[in-house]
Amino acid sequence: MRVLFAGYPEKTHFLAMAPLAWALRTAGHEVVFASQPSFAGVINQAGLTAVPVGRNSDHARMMQLDRRASASGRQGFPEPYDATEDTPAEALVEGYRHAVTWWHKMENLPLVADLVAFARAWRPDLVVWEPTTFAAPIAARASGAAHARLLFSLDIYGLTRRLFLGKAPAADPMAEWLGAYTPFGEDLVTGHFTIDQLPPSLTSHAPGLTYLPLRYTPYGGPATVPSWLRAKPARPRVALTLGLVTAEKFGGYPIDLPATLAELAELDVEVVATIPESHRPATAPKNVRFVEYVPLQPLAATCAAVIHHAGFGTLSTAARHALPHLIVPGDVDGPALARRLAEQGCAITVTGGESVGDRLRTLLETPSFRERAEALRAEIDAVPSPNDLVPALAELTARHRAA
Repeated sequence: MRVLFAGYPEKTHFLAMAPLAWALRTAGHEVVFASQPSFAGVINQAGLTAVPVGRNSDHARMMQLDRRASASGRQGFPEPYDATEDTPAEALVEGYRHAVTWWHKMENLPLVADLVAFARAWRPDLVVWEPTTFAAPIAARASGAAHARLLFSLDIYGLTRRLFLGKAPAADPMAEWLGAYTPFGEDLVTGHFTIDQLPPSLTSHAPGLTYLPLRYTPYGGPATVPSWLRAKPARPRVALTLGLVTAEKFGGYPIDLPATLAELAELDVEVVATIPESHRPATAPKNVRFVEYVPLQPLAATCAAVIHHAGFGTLSTAARHALPHLIVPGDVDGPALARRLAEQGCAITVTGGESVGDRLRTLLETPSFRERAEALRAEIDAVPSPNDLVPALAELTARHRAA
């Protein structure tokens, strides 16, 4: 098969897609990854072939301009993807209209024409796309390819779409926009099928859609394991990582970092904090090691617990190592994922006014958190790996590809 991966230049989303691209490539399929020219270096660093398409745009700047989405995203999912059964149809229409205008169009317009031209020339059999890169299903439709969304978190897009359709709205901003390129069909919003990297107990599926479960494979980009990480820690090691994207997008973290570090200083633990220098306090306790970056996969293997923001990659990597989680929910999907982990019994969520130190002590001293984390890891290990998934992708591609 020829397989075209596509996504706009969001590195965290790309890192979650790269392992499946490798699996297809090592299975003998021809694989390329299309994105804007400025992102080609990131794709090449992952050992993948880049196809620069369209013109460069400043993704971070566009998000800052949309203050409404940034404000709602800080509290959870942005509109309309925060919808519930009680959300009126009119509110969903208005939310979609805002998302199309200030998010989806701005991300996709620089890509559409060139991506379509490449797909028509290269003729992929399958297009795998980041779930808001709607230029990709347009290109798949233009070239007769099957196409699938590859999720990097909860399927808020599919769930919201099904909720929207069930309310029989008077207008459909997504159909109005995407239908201007090609005859509209729901596959332009939710794909022919969807690849889900969350384990079954943490995810939610939209009715009527086809999902393929995929075991998450940790990948954080080029990295070097430092020498200190090879030595066994003298005390229980705890990773503290709150997300570089969160700090850059919102200008800080959802906790008082100096106060949190002071609480952790009272515990008999070693803390490895992946905090950029620009966000570190002037002084830090003796049991805290600051690092700009350290690969989370080998770090997690040495830890007794992890404190994090419930970002998809961090959460999934920690779960692969059966670590108990102390969660300070970050933006967008953080609150929802934190709630689901807590319901599993392998996590504690820190809410306003609670002591991080006290909650971490409880997490480390209560065996049930580790036991439930082990159960979650067993569930993850039972899900097909990227290599295991390749035959199913070939079968579905043959089913959906245009003759």
